[in-house]
Amino acid sequence: MASVIRLYVDHPLVAGQSVPLTVKQSHYLFRVMRKGVGEKLEVFNGVDGEWSAEIIQAGRKSGILRCRNMSRPLRLPPDLWLMFAPLKKSRSNFLVEKATEMGASQIMPIKTDFTNLERIRQDSLQSQAVEAAEQCGGTYVPSVLDLQKLSNVLDVWDDRKIMFCDETFAGNTVDLSHSPGPWAILIGPEGGFSTAERKRLGEMAQVHRMALGPRILRAETAAIAALTLWQSNMGDWE
Repeated sequence: MASVIRLYVDHPLVAGQSVPLTVKQSHYLFRVMRKGVGEKLEVFNGVDGEWSAEIIQAGRKSGILRCRNMSRPLRLPPDLWLMFAPLKKSRSNFLVEKATEMGASQIMPIKTDFTNLERIRQDSLQSQAVEAAEQCGGTYVPSVLDLQKLSNVLDVWDDRKIMFCDETFAGNTVDLSHSPGPWAILIGPEGGFSTAERKRLGEMAQVHRMALGPRILRAETAAIAALTLWQSNMGDWE
């Protein structure tokens, strides 16, 4: 059985609403997937849930859908952020994809003292989150922020708890089951955190140091492990 095509659209969704397609979406539907007028698909916008829609106009570079009925209501992820030091393009894309699939509500690339990259393609990473939500059946797309300095982020930090994934903390665990509320997971760069960063994080009452096993993990593996640990203790896995 063929899988149902799902598209994220930046447009309000209500019964009878016409939804214009972008050039990229039109190319995908009509040139790649060979869809035509009268065929059905699912659309969502991160606000109005998932809707069944019908193609009512198909062109080479444009198209129009019409909403028929809501197929699923919006399901928001837990209030969980993922903060990570950006990696090479393919690995950062992989990390954003998996964070979206695993229910992060916001993804925040951060520049630490030992971060090698000076800039990121925020628009590309956001597109990766959109594609991941389309593929995994999600009705919400996490926002991917532009690169920010860790020190600046911590300067204005509120009472949100931070799971500080610290490779030097091997053999120690933290019980998360009795710590409800909003959280953020902090994953460091390949070179780890600097002494100054560790000291500052250690002085914050919101920070909970967490080991991810006895082996040093690559950043993208650490992010998946941390998201799994958090979701299994306090998330929306049922």
